[in-house]
Amino acid sequence: MTEGTEDARPDDAPPEDARFEDGVERPLRLRAETAEDLAVVSALAQDAIAQTSEIAWARRHRRFALLLNRFRWEDAPAAERQRRPFERVQSVLAVEGVLGARANGIDPADRDLVLELLALAFEPGEDGQGTLRLVFAGDGEIALAVETLDVSLADVTRPYEARRKPEHPAD
Repeated sequence: MTEGTEDARPDDAPPEDARFEDGVERPLRLRAETAEDLAVVSALAQDAIAQTSEIAWARRHRRFALLLNRFRWEDAPAAERQRRPFERVQSVLAVEGVLGARANGIDPADRDLVLELLALAFEPGEDGQGTLRLVFAGDGEIALAVETLDVSLADVTRPYEARRKPEHPAD
């Protein structure tokens, strides 16, 4: 055997999927408990795509969650420098301590409705309570009455190639 071929893949072996471990970056696992924390989560979740069938509110457990196909903004500069495709990854956005949920401009019964997340915003109320707003393109919104700000964003799959980089018009 020639030196350095011990790790070589046989010609008929299938290629391996990419792994977060292959690169420098790891899957995101973030938690927001302050407005400043939420601004970071909001920026990283901007332009995520969700479907109403992937939204769940466990009223008894006071937990709201949705599965997002998140654009990897944190990787976009490296992708541009390296001239490689942009990436998306599936992530779970979870909110704890949810007391109530209300949708405006979104029909929860339409299980095939595709939503594009624009931003997360928190409006504080009394005694730490408040309203967390998930703002979607097309004037859709989900307003969550929460005991306190407790939001997490966690990547749950490997990244995959994005069709395009989301565009934002200049203000």
